[in-house]
Amino acid sequence: MPKNERRQSVAIPALAGHLRKVLKEVGEDPEREGIKTTPERAAKALAFLTQGYEGNLEDVVRNAMFTTANDEMVILKDIELFSLCEHHMLPFFGRVHIGYLPDGQVIGVSKLARIVDLYARRLQIQEQLTQQIAQAILDVTGARGVGVMVEARHLCMMMRGVEKQNSIMKTSMMLGLFRSNAATRGEFLSMIQG
Repeated sequence: MPKNERRQSVAIPALAGHLRKVLKEVGEDPEREGIKTTPERAAKALAFLTQGYEGNLEDVVRNAMFTTANDEMVILKDIELFSLCEHHMLPFFGRVHIGYLPDGQVIGVSKLARIVDLYARRLQIQEQLTQQIAQAILDVTGARGVGVMVEARHLCMMMRGVEKQNSIMKTSMMLGLFRSNAATRGEFLSMIQG
């Protein structure tokens, strides 16, 4: 049985049982028609949204590294991001922009989005997520530099607490030449804005 199926088959019934208790604690009737199957559906959703714990970088990248003579900046922008805040387990969502300077190898473009999902599908804080994505790309590509910017809206801030609807949090991580060379960093930031 594949790893994710094994995890879900073990976790779903236990999670559903706990969620049934949560429904009771908030004043809901877990046997009500519209709610009766909610614990199982919510447990499956939670298992999907946290499947990043089961993944690893090697499996994501596999054989998607390619030799190249290109040494110019490679950028993929506007990668959709959905994650769960580790403080309130509420979603945050937005987009990720990635740039790197190849050093003899490039990574298959879809793998960049898969790396984002690997780390986003865990309980997270945006600052840590940004760092994890950048470090993973540097580790697998051996690039001369990596830049990552994440822009996201946090439901934990929008739906509760300060209830600010229009706030967007931006985080960045610059490694290698993106950190040490202002012109490289500036080129990356300019290209993701356009």
